[in-house]
Amino acid sequence: MTLDSPCSGCGHGADRRAFLREAAGFATGILLGLGLSPAQAAASAITLATGRRLPGSFDISYPIPEHDGATIDKDQQLILVRAKGAAYAFALSCPHQNTALRWLEEDATFQCPKHKSRYQPDGTFISGRATRNMDRLPIRSDGKLLLVDVERAFESDKDPAGWSAAAVKL
Repeated sequence: MTLDSPCSGCGHGADRRAFLREAAGFATGILLGLGLSPAQAAASAITLATGRRLPGSFDISYPIPEHDGATIDKDQQLILVRAKGAAYAFALSCPHQNTALRWLEEDATFQCPKHKSRYQPDGTFISGRATRNMDRLPIRSDGKLLLVDVERAFESDKDPAGWSAAAVKL
């Protein structure tokens, strides 16, 4: 059975997003059971999102996250992060060999599963084989939404000023 195929024996369709929503809800329930407050449990869950393209623009819009954590948009191949009063947008892939990065909730870092490169929530390189920070995408806010330009990326070693400026204070 795949996530997009019907449940075996029950006849109900199981799509991937429904499965992931249920899994996130289950994980939040476990965290509540471990004694975390509802706000802490909600903040610990990874969010999946699909942004909306603004007409006549390369910008994709997203709601401003209420809590620190990571939001993944697989359709746009990007990661939104809210951390310590700022928001960032990153390419989903590791700058070393373009493998999809994973968010490690237990220590609030990113890790490349291929060579174990690790990054802080703001995209700063910590350790591993990568030779630079995560690639940041231009991001801005209109006060209600985060707007990400998915057609450009800043590499920290080639454009340090652009990379540093690709953040929104919240």
